[in-house]
Amino acid sequence: MKQLIISIISLFFLFTCGPGNLSQHKAIDPANMDPSVSPGDDFYQFANGNWLKKHPVPDDYSRYGSFEELAEKNLSELRVIMENAMKSNAEPGTNLQKIGDFYASGMDVEKIENDGLKPLLPYFDRIKSIKNQKDVQNTVAYFHSMNIPTLFNFFAEQDYKNSEMNIGWFYQGGLGLPDRDYYFDNSQRSKEIRAEYLKHLTRMFTLIGDTEKQAKTNAQTVFDIEKRLAKVSMTRVEQRDPKAIYHPMSLQEFQRMASHYSWVAYLRMMNVDPKGTLNIAQPDFFREISRMSRQIPIDDWKAYLRWNLINSTAQYLSSDFENAHFEFYGKFLSGTQELQPRWKRVLRTTSRSLGEAVGQLYVKEYFPPEAKERALDLVYNLKHAYAKRIDNLDWMSDVTKQKALEKLDAIRIKIGYPEKWIDYSPLTVTRDSYVTNVLNARAFDVKRDMEKINKPVDKTEWHMFPQTVNAYYNPGINEIVFPAAILQPPFFNFKADAPVNYGAIGAVIGHEMTHGFDDQGRQYDKNGNLNDWWTKDDEIQFNERAEKLVEQANHFTVMDTFKINGKLTLGENIADLGGLTIAYDALQIAMKDHPQKAEIEGFTPDQRFFLSWAQVWRSNIRRENQLLRLKTDVHSPAKYRTNGPISNLPAFHKAFNVTEGQALYRSPEEIAKIW
Repeated sequence: MKQLIISIISLFFLFTCGPGNLSQHKAIDPANMDPSVSPGDDFYQFANGNWLKKHPVPDDYSRYGSFEELAEKNLSELRVIMENAMKSNAEPGTNLQKIGDFYASGMDVEKIENDGLKPLLPYFDRIKSIKNQKDVQNTVAYFHSMNIPTLFNFFAEQDYKNSEMNIGWFYQGGLGLPDRDYYFDNSQRSKEIRAEYLKHLTRMFTLIGDTEKQAKTNAQTVFDIEKRLAKVSMTRVEQRDPKAIYHPMSLQEFQRMASHYSWVAYLRMMNVDPKGTLNIAQPDFFREISRMSRQIPIDDWKAYLRWNLINSTAQYLSSDFENAHFEFYGKFLSGTQELQPRWKRVLRTTSRSLGEAVGQLYVKEYFPPEAKERALDLVYNLKHAYAKRIDNLDWMSDVTKQKALEKLDAIRIKIGYPEKWIDYSPLTVTRDSYVTNVLNARAFDVKRDMEKINKPVDKTEWHMFPQTVNAYYNPGINEIVFPAAILQPPFFNFKADAPVNYGAIGAVIGHEMTHGFDDQGRQYDKNGNLNDWWTKDDEIQFNERAEKLVEQANHFTVMDTFKINGKLTLGENIADLGGLTIAYDALQIAMKDHPQKAEIEGFTPDQRFFLSWAQVWRSNIRRENQLLRLKTDVHSPAKYRTNGPISNLPAFHKAFNVTEGQALYRSPEEIAKIW
């Protein structure tokens, strides 16, 4: 669970196309709007109402909006890449061969059905042969070497106080439910989730050969182990504080702290030098693991390991396993009515497993150089506007302003694709077994990750693939990253006017920049170190302003009595408000040199700017998925991402004549203003 990546959306959409394929995209289409609603009462509905009405959530989605619409339009492009690779008879060992064979192995339904559990039998045999606690711990490490999530997480990450170096991070994990609160919460929904989860566990154990009685016993055993882990897990809000998850120590100190688990043997099996510094993100969690190692019977650990193995691989096995996994995680938890077509599922897995190999083909085929140049121009314009705003802040001292400006100036910018590509030559991919290919790809990624520990940080590395429709800020490197795939409509439209692009990709750029100055990011200095560079008074001033956003979010009712968690979503809400504010300022600067048409489709430049922002977030979502996201997602729901920030912008009030008494009007003293 890496903490550094702060993205604009919570899910990665690994689908792409070139901007040319969307050249007919109408930047602002009045047909998508709902003029019966006043923009001052519900701008989200005003801007998107008819689009929302015309685009119900398809059966194979739990949420459908601009991101998913873009993905659907572009899936066919990535499918061409995959199918061409599959038919290419490429030279063995090349990226093309691996992409083609990986995709082919996933599409060979007959073989997958005939094989059933056969590819996993050696792993089940290993679990069966466990005799003592040492065997249990060695099996955990073995599973981790293939990224089979079990008990806890271990990965390479920057040292928060020495951002030039990667160290080994131990992090809480081991849960089958999406959030630790589901194990304890007494709401009706949480009770339903626990009951269904036990049924799902039972079903999976029967599928791997247990009797009904054995399956029920093993299901309860797994749940009890996970509940014990959940009890000592930090909440999502607690994890948002970087200081709360930074506890560096030596291996000897860690071993003394959690003495009943052999961390020395674990690191040895992960091929990690035990002499380096380790970060134990949640010490109480690992103390509990130590106690559990001594107290839980071996047979119970075997049940837990069997569950983790099948849960991690079910989607790549025969239909009985895949359907059972979908019924709980897809249908029950998220509300999705049916599995997506197989080619889409396999395409996603192939793209995720061979990300930069697929990315190279994508960039060559669909990413024009001018897209990168135009995006860079926007980034520099946003940085200029941001600097002016920092200069003019009335609440920040000059000494902190100077350091903020230095941090802003130091932000690294990555656009499109990496300078150097991952070398996949050590990865073996054949057409023999889909699940084996998945595990081989995971093992390849884990090995690469372990090799980074105790070594300098590679600042050229990317943490998203070029074909990902998303963007991120990384506070440890102080960088903003925009993969090629996001540089297309509705985010970036070559044929649209400046207000549309500034309201969409401009606000996204500003969003990512603002993550460097949100409640988490502001704690890192210009070099990516966790370092208190604020005066005490400036910190107090910031927190007072941030608290306004917390209160605003807490009062936003999403459905029934369910509200947003203002503390969980604070970072993203600060980034949305800051990004939109900076993008608007940058647009005003740009329009001085390049005046825009007074009106297009009856809308002024300022109105088009805000309409463009709103259409980026248009989305229909199933009730189950929305309830899940309210507990697990650091982003606010789509409607609030639109209406929340603009309610704090006088420029929006002016553009749409929002007056006192309307829902989105805020008096000057109510307005949240940070950056």
